[in-house]
Amino acid sequence: MSGPQCCANPPTLNPTTGGGHVENLGGLNTYVNGSPHSKLAVLLVSDVYGYEAPNLRKLADKIAAAGFYVAVPDFLHGDPYVPNAGRTLQDWIKDHGTDKAFEEAKPVIQAIKSKGITAIGAAGFCWGAKVAVQLAKREFIQAAVLLHLSFVTVDDIKAVEVPTAVLGAEFDQISPPALLKQFEEVLIAKSEVDGYVKIFPKVSHGWTVRYNVEDKSAAKCAEEAHQNMLEWFAKYVN
Repeated sequence: MSGPQCCANPPTLNPTTGGGHVENLGGLNTYVNGSPHSKLAVLLVSDVYGYEAPNLRKLADKIAAAGFYVAVPDFLHGDPYVPNAGRTLQDWIKDHGTDKAFEEAKPVIQAIKSKGITAIGAAGFCWGAKVAVQLAKREFIQAAVLLHLSFVTVDDIKAVEVPTAVLGAEFDQISPPALLKQFEEVLIAKSEVDGYVKIFPKVSHGWTVRYNVEDKSAAKCAEEAHQNMLEWFAKYVN
């Protein structure tokens, strides 16, 4: 379920990047941006590289500019995965289970709601998609977007209770198109919950946040996915 593709194109982390700021939210250091007076929020759950990734914070700022209060918690507790640093990805994952992050997300969501926010969407990237799909229950959020998913199963998709969009890549060893098609069949059969699967051609796992900003084609593909996400949240987080 995890391999070299999961870690391709690692970002250069920068704790000061972005137009927002870091504060404690529900017990976790969290990058936040957007109006605190907004009634609508989006929770972003990072991939294995964590909440200091510049492209992820840039996306958070874009969502905030669309009118949402945005929170990007540090579910990795200052310990993002570092390739070739002597710890395998498998060992890192043992220390950073998605079940633990799911539990830690609950007080974050409560803290967001305590600000007067009435509707929340959640988006998860790679490792974070497993957390977001677990949050896709009416008691937690109103909509979910899962991007180049890792560890997500057909049973996870069967259990979602809120509108869920799946944005996947044509070239993805972790969630290949054949698996995404199974997710699509499940979502189509769930008439009580809106959902869709979109497979982006000619892109690889991680393309929405681990693209090279100098590569115009890669940036354009990422921006298309970002727009799809924003449209989904605009439709259902209200």
